[in-house]
Formats: sequence, structure tokens, C-alpha cells
Amino acid sequence: MKKLSIITALSFAFTMLLSLNVSGQEFAPMDKSPMDAASFPSSYKESNKQIKIVYSRPQLKGREVSKLAPNKEVWRTGANEAAELTLYEDMKLGDTRIPAGTYTFYVIPGNEEWTAIISKDLNVWGSYFYNQANDVARLNVPVKEDENVLEAFSIAFEEAKNGIDMHLGWGKTRITVPFTK
Repeated sequence: MKKLSIITALSFAFTMLLSLNVSGQEFAPMDKSPMDAASFPSSYKESNKQIKIVYSRPQLKGREVSKLAPNKEVWRTGANEAAELTLYEDMKLGDTRIPAGTYTFYVIPGNEEWTAIISKDLNVWGSYFYNQANDVARLNVPVKEDENVLEAFSIAFEEAKNGIDMHLGWGKTRITVPFTK
């Protein structure tokens, strides 16, 4: 009887061990173009933001900006999902007043100027489904070249005389998109 209960207990324990689901949660590996955000004011101590953009940061890795963001083609302004721009107050892009809200921010690169586009599209992957009919505002801005090379695509905001400048940089390419109040 004692031998039978030991065998029964071992059988039960072995069965329980085999029936347990021991696999844990699987997490995705680190994205090759990590998501980032830039805002103004940029200080984490300042909670009253006026503007913020969430975007992914592709890296050159020996490639040319013009290969990753081709001239005359709508570009998602980063990698992965299209950049998402939030205005916390009404602003203007060029002569167009844009109500506070969340939008997609696209650009069309060029040799001498880039076109900044604010679209009412949301939750967009890349620029594959870009629809010009959903544009809220467009503005052509000049391209500048810097002597320093930025490996990762970067966006930063800076206070300007009449509003806020959004600076985009990648490789030696620099673009300034002015938002006014």
C-alpha cells in the first residue's frame, strides 16, 4: 500500500509538471529605429507643452539620406509609423491656422527645399496611404547643410520670435519648420 501511494504521488507530480505552462511572455526585440518624442518647452519640469511630436529615429548606417527619404516623395518623417504631431494650442504653418489637436506630420524632401505637411490622418504606418485631400496645411522650407553629421534622424524645438521652430536634422541636412501663433 505504501509503495502504491509513493508511485501514485510521483505519477501525480510528474503529470502536474508536464501540464504546467512554463512559457513566459514573449517581448519584441528592441526596434532598429526607436521611437522618440520632442516637445516645446523641452524641459521635463514644464508640464504646459505647446507642441509635441512623436516619431521613430532611423539611422544612416552608411546610407545616404536621399536613399532613405527620397526627393519628391512623401516621407513619414522618421521610420515605422508616420510622425504624430500634437498642437496644444492653435498655431499657424505659413498662412494656415491649425486648430489645437493631433495630426500626422509628413515631409516631401527636395534638394533646395522640403515641403512640410500637416495631415488630419491618424494612426498611419509609413506614408503608403498618404492622401493629399486630408492635408490641413503645407509649407515649403529651405534646406541647409551643416558640417556635423547626425547619424540618427532627429527633431528638436526652439523658441522663435513669433512662435516655435521645429528643427529636423539627418546626415548634414537641416530643415527648420516655423510654427507661429
